[in-house]
Amino acid sequence: MKNKKIYIAGHHGMVGSAIYRALQNNGYKNLIGRSSQELDLRNQAEVKDFFAFEKPDVVIDAAARVGGILANNNFPYQFLMENMQIQNNLIEASHQNEVEKFIFLGSSCIYPKLASQPLKEDCLLTSSLEPTNEWYAIAKITGVKACEAIRKQYKKDFVSLMPTNLYGTRDNFDLQTSHVLPAMIRKFHEAKEKSEKTGINEPVELWGTGKPMREFLFVDDLADAVLFALENKLSHHLYNVGTGIDITIKELALKIQKITAHEGEIIWDNSKPDGTPRKLMDVSRLKNAGWKYKTSLDEGLQITYNWFLANQDNFKEVKI
Repeated sequence: MKNKKIYIAGHHGMVGSAIYRALQNNGYKNLIGRSSQELDLRNQAEVKDFFAFEKPDVVIDAAARVGGILANNNFPYQFLMENMQIQNNLIEASHQNEVEKFIFLGSSCIYPKLASQPLKEDCLLTSSLEPTNEWYAIAKITGVKACEAIRKQYKKDFVSLMPTNLYGTRDNFDLQTSHVLPAMIRKFHEAKEKSEKTGINEPVELWGTGKPMREFLFVDDLADAVLFALENKLSHHLYNVGTGIDITIKELALKIQKITAHEGEIIWDNSKPDGTPRKLMDVSRLKNAGWKYKTSLDEGLQITYNWFLANQDNFKEVKI
């Protein structure tokens, strides 16, 4: 497998770059990637020509348009259409070019808003989605079902991995488009810096009540799960990837406040939406197959904050 040509779509993003590093560190040398300037994955003709020329043996789809509640609400059409374009072009080109293995990465938001916890893979499509991110979720569901259909009809090794909320180095810290954890890191850090300048403890305002519960997975652990899926033939088409442990948003805020050394007040704006009440993943299927996460939340938060501190001058340019 280590001599196979492996194409990692989205290799410049947080997830794709972590996968690229993990494979390199484990002796994979024939890795290929293209920036969005070199290859527009939304363009079917460009993707078709790329596959015809490169002929990859394995494709890992870590490319997507992603964002938090605000971005999903503001750009529903782009989140639906662009994600379907990207994944459909990659899946079809892989199918047509006899790619040996295809690993599709999605998100826990594919599961119903009020599904019983923890979320099992077979609760997919059993009830309605969370409205604040349904556009992205619907796109990812179509990718999961496309991979399942190819697996069923053509007996090909197409597998889908659904990670829980991800964070880590090369995360997106833009307050308009980021997810909750990196947004908190930036807010607490900037409030601490302002406090140091003014001598007055600057408060941090956060959305919602702080009561929803979330599970967080360090991105290098997802990369390790991708490596596991690459090196093993998995018996199911869909696997959750997470820690199986969740905390409240308020508890997360307190952890980040401590790491950033912010000493001001936390103000919760409960006029803003909370999103899904809880999204804990049942990770027993992948655990039974032989994979388990390694990085604790405290350890991962510290690594992520250290990266943020070292990259403050250029983190705004990081694209996912």
